[in-house]
Amino acid sequence: MRFHTFLLKYGEIGIKGKNRYLFEDALVRQVRYALKDVEGTFNVYKSQARIYVDCEGEYDYDDTVEHLKRVFGLVGICPVVRMEDQGFDQLKKDVVAYMDEVYPDKKLSFKVEARRARKSYPKTSMEINCDLGEAILDAFPETHVDVHKPDVMLHVEVRNEIYVYSQIIPGAGGMPVGTNGSAMLLLSGGIDSPVAGYMISKRGVGLEATYFHAPPYTSERAKQKVVDLAKIVARYSGPIKLHVVNFTDIQLYIYDQCPHDELTIIMRRYMMRIAEHFAKADGCLGMITGESIGQVASQTMHSLAATNDVCTLPVYRPVIGFDKQEIVDISEKIDTYETSIQPYEDCCTIFVAKHPVTKPNIEVIRRSEEKLAEKIDAMVQEAIDTVEVIEVTP
Repeated sequence: MRFHTFLLKYGEIGIKGKNRYLFEDALVRQVRYALKDVEGTFNVYKSQARIYVDCEGEYDYDDTVEHLKRVFGLVGICPVVRMEDQGFDQLKKDVVAYMDEVYPDKKLSFKVEARRARKSYPKTSMEINCDLGEAILDAFPETHVDVHKPDVMLHVEVRNEIYVYSQIIPGAGGMPVGTNGSAMLLLSGGIDSPVAGYMISKRGVGLEATYFHAPPYTSERAKQKVVDLAKIVARYSGPIKLHVVNFTDIQLYIYDQCPHDELTIIMRRYMMRIAEHFAKADGCLGMITGESIGQVASQTMHSLAATNDVCTLPVYRPVIGFDKQEIVDISEKIDTYETSIQPYEDCCTIFVAKHPVTKPNIEVIRRSEEKLAEKIDAMVQEAIDTVEVIEVTP
């Protein structure tokens, strides 16, 4: 079956009132971006509170659907067959042929749902429903009509051409990326942070990211792993500006000057300070981490409070109440899991304390940080000045 068009259905955007057009326009832009590297020529446009993708000439159906399924804001993707209006008798033949090809097993129930957008059409919507339903029953006696819970809902839209579709492929949901500003993701090579970025992006937030690299303790392969994770997340979020920060000297200085049971918390606090610098410089409205309460020592309620203490931007933690398996399930769904489990350690795992404090006192942590006063500001500035910026695209 040759599908000439995709009807794209959105969810939450429909309740946006007078501002709905802004979200629709953003969604159209996101669909165009998602399809820019797909084989084929596509015309994306909105009409009568709907978004359509017309496919001109040959195109890769499976690849097109796969890319559309990653666009936040879409809840349904409907492959449409466009038929020329050559009279109702021809329409009945075309609809019967559609049902025959799309549904080889005819032991099914169906309902015809017509929508007469062109009011000059000689039949009403109800007449179209009845007459097309009769034609299908005559052609395939083993089918039957069920108006309440049909196996197949056959949609027929009468426009300049006639649109026929019955399949609704689930979309990604959420809101179009960019409609809720941008935020800075602290991206490690683990399982949690890519999931956190995906989840916040799903709510319409554009992403930047910061990764803390610690050569020679972490390898170039560890850095490439993070770039690879950013590329996968970018399939959904769009391009990501990735800041790669050399954190080695800061970590070694903290290791030499501070109590070892506080290492992780103090390192996290300096990571947040540096990432927030880039976030503010680029107009981000918040920070994103993959922290989950109690998962490790640095993610207890006390530890999270100590980390938040250095931030003035809000810190969003979308997986905060998830257990590990729930996070893993999402990582498998978005294809980051296999990359995340590659055995290349990040800087957090290299310098972890044997017995980290789980209930840090913020005043105690601040006093420990005073031991860093001689050099730490210059080191932080050096890390900021020498940052490597990578523009990551899907």
